[in-house]
Amino acid sequence: MNRRLTIIIEKEDDGYVALCPEVDIASQGDSILEAKDNLREALELFFETASAQEISARLRKEVYITQLEVAVS
Repeated sequence: MNRRLTIIIEKEDDGYVALCPEVDIASQGDSILEAKDNLREALELFFETASAQEISARLRKEVYITQLEVAVS
């Protein structure tokens, strides 16, 4: 079974950090592709080893990514 999840990738110092907000799991890599691949591996390991109860407790059903304009002085 496949599950479509959201990932956010940010540049941080010399590398990239990838975060999956649905289950609050993150990984990192030297490139965007490496960070994404490492996060995929971490997520697959989580879903393989976590109990159904833990997955249910951590899995957020809805995640919204948007932008917000704020005043900056």
